[in-house]
Amino acid sequence: MTEADRGEASRTMVIWHLTPDAPRVPFLVSGGQHANLQFGTWPIESGQRIWIDYRVLHQDGTKTTGQVAGTWNFNREANSFWYLNVGPFTDGDRVEYRLRGQSLAGPRDGGTFNFEVGPKLHLAILWHQHQPLYKDLQAKRPQGAYRFPWVRLHAIRDYYAMAAMLEPYPDVHLTINLTPVLLWQIEDYAERDATDQALDLTLTAAARLSAAQREELLSTFFEADWHGQIYPWPRYRELFAQRRDGKLFTTQDLTDLQMWFNLAWFAPEFQEGPVSLPDGGTASVADLIRQGRGFTMTQIEQMVGEQLTIMRNVVAIHRRLQDRGQIEVSTTPFYHPILPLLVDTDQATIDRDGATHPTRFHRPEDATVQVHQAVTFYLDRFGHPPAGMWPAEGAVGQPVVSLFAEAGMHWIATDRGVLERSGQYGYDVQNPNVLCQGYRAEGEAGRGLAVFFRDTRLSDKIGFQYQRYPDPREAAMDFLRELKERFAWRVNDPPNRIVSIILDGENAWGAYPQQARPFLHALYAALAGDPEIRTVTFREYLEGNPARRVPAHSLTALPQVYDLFEASWIDENGSRSGNDLGTWIGEAEENRAWDLLRETRDWLDQVKTTPRRRVRAFDSLYAAEGSDWFWWFGEDQTSDSDADFDDLFRQHLTNVYRAADHTPPVTLRTSIVPHTLIWTFARPIASIRPEDQLTIRTNCAGQLLWRIDPDGPWRTDEMIPAGGVMAAVHRFGVTLGPFPASVRAVEFQFQCAHPGCCGTDPCCRFELRRIKVTGASSVPGAAFGEI
Repeated sequence: MTEADRGEASRTMVIWHLTPDAPRVPFLVSGGQHANLQFGTWPIESGQRIWIDYRVLHQDGTKTTGQVAGTWNFNREANSFWYLNVGPFTDGDRVEYRLRGQSLAGPRDGGTFNFEVGPKLHLAILWHQHQPLYKDLQAKRPQGAYRFPWVRLHAIRDYYAMAAMLEPYPDVHLTINLTPVLLWQIEDYAERDATDQALDLTLTAAARLSAAQREELLSTFFEADWHGQIYPWPRYRELFAQRRDGKLFTTQDLTDLQMWFNLAWFAPEFQEGPVSLPDGGTASVADLIRQGRGFTMTQIEQMVGEQLTIMRNVVAIHRRLQDRGQIEVSTTPFYHPILPLLVDTDQATIDRDGATHPTRFHRPEDATVQVHQAVTFYLDRFGHPPAGMWPAEGAVGQPVVSLFAEAGMHWIATDRGVLERSGQYGYDVQNPNVLCQGYRAEGEAGRGLAVFFRDTRLSDKIGFQYQRYPDPREAAMDFLRELKERFAWRVNDPPNRIVSIILDGENAWGAYPQQARPFLHALYAALAGDPEIRTVTFREYLEGNPARRVPAHSLTALPQVYDLFEASWIDENGSRSGNDLGTWIGEAEENRAWDLLRETRDWLDQVKTTPRRRVRAFDSLYAAEGSDWFWWFGEDQTSDSDADFDDLFRQHLTNVYRAADHTPPVTLRTSIVPHTLIWTFARPIASIRPEDQLTIRTNCAGQLLWRIDPDGPWRTDEMIPAGGVMAAVHRFGVTLGPFPASVRAVEFQFQCAHPGCCGTDPCCRFELRRIKVTGASSVPGAAFGEI
């Protein structure tokens, strides 16, 4: 306010508030906070005073009144500035205050102001739990029908405990996404006596193991995070060093290894003491952990029994928490397919140089089946239909909106990168007021649903960065600090603002100390005690929850997202900037897989069969439509397990023909990806052929020093992440070869770079290793694979 604005006609006191020079700090007041009220007055003169009369209306219907005097702060130009503090307030309070002043000219009324006390931001966390179908659906016996053990091992470490961990934090609400193909496999173990190859090895007495089984056991039973799951246990660490050094194993050593491979995968809660389960029983391996060594087969059988007990309670713990209103359980199309690609591969967003579309795959009827089977499966387990879905890999697009809406979904979610590319001009996702809200997507015939867009940066920090923090509380505080600085303190209209954090709820924890329990407890405790952040489920945000003062957000009130872009949560490696679908389509290997899938699907039409007549054939087909197989084809995503996924994919397609009583075509016998020989400390390779590719693989980061032949120059390569995400075993590798025919040997040394490594761990000995290059490779017996 200037002299010119006021004129000189009157010296009556002027008061102002809620202007840039006289704000309320914070403008949005949360529970437990004071409000600092700043005011300006004109003119400067002695004898002035400022105060407020206030009234607080509490949630219980009571009210509090009072008066607070202002304090002069400073003068600037012709104005005086004042402040006062009022509060603290309780969440849900409505505060009204009238500004009053007194000068030589008499009393002055500065007007009435009000605010409601509440959070500045809603936070929706979604943990996504998923594994592809590892079972051969045409296996003639249940034993060993599962090629890999990861469903079973994640069940005892993650799928039960990730839900149960929330019970001490009733004020933390979040969503857990359970894919139907995952739950079906858990039930297969718990209710239908299914086993996997590793479980069969576990339950075979060490004295009765064949030579091939012994080698398989020694090669695969160190598949765990070295620093997080092996080294903390003295006996397991001892066995790992023994294998690394090439020492012989006694029958008792093998028995102890059978036990420890499994013990290391139990959640810390079961390792530390008995856990009460929803069915009234308990589960624990604490006594076995304390014993440490000298196990018997009877104890191994008891340990496996504890695994099955836990698996039988996975759905029950989720159902209990959902019935209490603390979590929402969402789902995914049944076998985790990239839904837009099932609808029409010709419309796939691919923008990598050289990428091409395969011959068109156009099966919207399959996409519909995948969605509706998921809804039916969910209804049978939870007693009501799901409210929302996390589409596989967050893959969405305008053509699939109606598929979700027609199945009764109220919401889906994807990545902010999809919002950024939607509409005619895109959306400014850097603006928190654009990103932090639910949107309405309209399908055909006016069918619509809500869409939420996750924040990629914070989601990835949980998945890939916070495990490196030495103090888990510091990591949790960093999460809250960034959440507030980027969003809570920058958004307007807090009751309608929501940030979505979505990531795998299983794969990151193996790299955290103590399986991330200290971090997750620190995060939940911080969220439960922070008045500025209110955690919600997506359904709770849409429907409202008066008990927690969460307002409803009807679909019609949400802003519309126009032309929902066809993309996923990821921007394909090596492609142009922007989220797309190229991770699953466009490269030669990926397109070859789509061709095989299309040929198999077309054949079912040619023989005039239907899902009703050939249920198992179509189950195998739908399993082959899952996203996981296509993820590892091509160069954009690589791991040391690409060949294993290739084999599983072609196995599912082969089973389509077998289930329909036909001979599979010979084309399904040919691998899509080249098979690479893998050297590990647990499975060393003695020799390779010159034409072979060789991957040196470790379970911790580091450098590889290597050379060809004893007089060759040394080279240094950083070990790069090598996939293996389905096991949640973080792997690193360097691939060498093929080699010139003149090469006679490859020599190498590995130097560990794991943060916090003590330098004396079995991976840190920096010993020289040598592999001969000969006319025929020498590889140990087959294993259950490294995924």
